[in-house]
Amino acid sequence: MRAFEYVRTSEVGDALAASERAGAAYLAGGTTQVDLMKDGVLAPDRLVDITRLPLRGVLGTGHSLHVGALTTMEELAADPLVTHRLPVVREALLLGASVQLRNMATIGGNLLQRTRCRYFRDPAVAACNKRAPGSGCAAVTGPARMHAILGVSERCIALHASDLAVALVALDAVVHLESARGTRTVPLTEFYLEAGTTPGSETVLAHGELITEVEIPLLPETTRSGYLKVRDRVSYEFALVSVAAALEIEDGVVSKARIGLGGVGSKPWRALAAEEVLRGAPATEASYREAATAAVTGAWTVPGTAFKVELAKRALVRQLQTVSEMSR
Repeated sequence: MRAFEYVRTSEVGDALAASERAGAAYLAGGTTQVDLMKDGVLAPDRLVDITRLPLRGVLGTGHSLHVGALTTMEELAADPLVTHRLPVVREALLLGASVQLRNMATIGGNLLQRTRCRYFRDPAVAACNKRAPGSGCAAVTGPARMHAILGVSERCIALHASDLAVALVALDAVVHLESARGTRTVPLTEFYLEAGTTPGSETVLAHGELITEVEIPLLPETTRSGYLKVRDRVSYEFALVSVAAALEIEDGVVSKARIGLGGVGSKPWRALAAEEVLRGAPATEASYREAATAAVTGAWTVPGTAFKVELAKRALVRQLQTVSEMSR
């Protein structure tokens, strides 16, 4: 790892100013920035440590929950309002990492973690359009069990690994961004970019721009929600497939559905087609199977990822049935 300048500040304005220089990058818990530097994938010449910025805390206001970007995963999971009104978020947090990691990883850092693609993280692999545009994608022809099937193409099949982001995308959460040029608010569904079209860019975040807050709409009291994570082992493993689901059911009919998929998308995947199938449909296994088929329509697979199509369908049906039982 080459030499770099280290800057620590306790003021947002100072952090923004320090990050404006080309080659600067932010440092916070959960971003995996240091890991990628050790691997030789990233080489910023200045690290701006933002861990002391006043961007920590959880506040419920009306119909939304406002979460400071430096709030830890464990702090958010322990919030009473999250437990009561956003169980899908709490479950995604608890299944996303060990207690030790949840006590260090921040909400903003978790949302900005880079792909765990083994080819991207190994500079010895020449073919990686994410690291070297135009070089190809080694995952397309190599082992690819932990790669994506939605939002991908022959250009890149890298997977987005966050569990929390899957739940937040399903809930229409938004991120508040700030830079030296001003502030803006971006829906999380528009924040992430698909690897199949933009391998080198994973989000719309501009250089020097900082996530300051995540705003999460609170689910109605009558909504039941949950998060299912299917993985090769019970702990310390990323999802093969995950499902964030929230349903409102009235007289046996689904009046509203929110569905996010993880482990299958190059970005946290909002299953809008599945939601459309469910809206106004009876809350039955037949409806859930139809929605599951719609959710993975258009999947692009290689031999190592083909199994995820059926696994995603089964996981979605299972989670919809589980959530339905909660609502009775």
